[in-house]
Amino acid sequence: MSRFDVLCIGNAIVDIIARCDEAFLVDNSIIKGAMNLIDADRAELLYSRMGPAIEASGGSAGNTAAGVASFGSRSAYFGKVSADQLGKIFSHDIRALGVHFDTKPLEGTPPTARSMIFVTPDGERSMNTYLGACVELGPEDIEADVVADAKITYFEGYLWDPPRAKDAIRQCAEIAHKNGREMAMTLSDPFCVGRYRDEFLDLMRSGTIDIVFANADEAKSLYETDNFEHAIAQLRKDCKIAAITRSEHGSVIIRGDERVDIDAIDIDEVVDTTGAGDLYAAGFLHGYANGKPLDVCGKLGSLAAGLVIQQIGPRPLLSLKDAAEKSKLG
Repeated sequence: MSRFDVLCIGNAIVDIIARCDEAFLVDNSIIKGAMNLIDADRAELLYSRMGPAIEASGGSAGNTAAGVASFGSRSAYFGKVSADQLGKIFSHDIRALGVHFDTKPLEGTPPTARSMIFVTPDGERSMNTYLGACVELGPEDIEADVVADAKITYFEGYLWDPPRAKDAIRQCAEIAHKNGREMAMTLSDPFCVGRYRDEFLDLMRSGTIDIVFANADEAKSLYETDNFEHAIAQLRKDCKIAAITRSEHGSVIIRGDERVDIDAIDIDEVVDTTGAGDLYAAGFLHGYANGKPLDVCGKLGSLAAGLVIQQIGPRPLLSLKDAAEKSKLG
């Protein structure tokens, strides 16, 4: 009996979300649709220029952990915050969702990470992230018993930016596989893939990673191709399972010679795409950890992603368990 269905590891970040127009992005040299790493001074500047904003605990893997819990699965999270006000907000929020979170906070500086997210009228989000305390996550923060007791350990590719986190992830993979568990990752962002392409491919080809999540742009970036089907063919060779999202075109899941194409759900309006990929992973992992076939895993992912893009903020406001039951996917 496993104590946890999914353990998520990532950068613990508080999101500060505001709407803006396209001109604002241009005027402030913000790359649309990407995750831009910024320093403390840039963070202060952008914050001073933001319109009315909402604060919400975020971070890619943190959003996935929240989604897994909303589906009713047992979820855990590793991520580093500072012992400051934003750190307390993050810790309270994730625990209130029923996620196990016991990573020791950092005393002193740097402060808890924050991401200024600007949402344009088309719903696209452009993230500007000051990593702060989350870069301090290291091997000493790994709870070996939690890794050993989780069916799947999932981490975000963004963790390859802070160097000590790499050692922590490799430690988790060793513990997980020694205990017959599986490892999963998301490629996170095309720019992240560009920085660590060779290392990500090595993680897959060496068997360190069993399940890979990506969107179409990330998958194509990984193999330096403009041809989506070529990227799919390469992924088929390099990993056990891959789930590739394609926005309104749904997703593609591959496992060996098996391929499953999943439709996106019908939605009324795209409000904010923040967290779409994170929640897709949550739905898929919830299904996979509970023994569902791949098509149901993909449909659960599409359901969660489709619901979260119709709201402001990256974490589900409604029960995903109830939504799955209503859609006859529970």
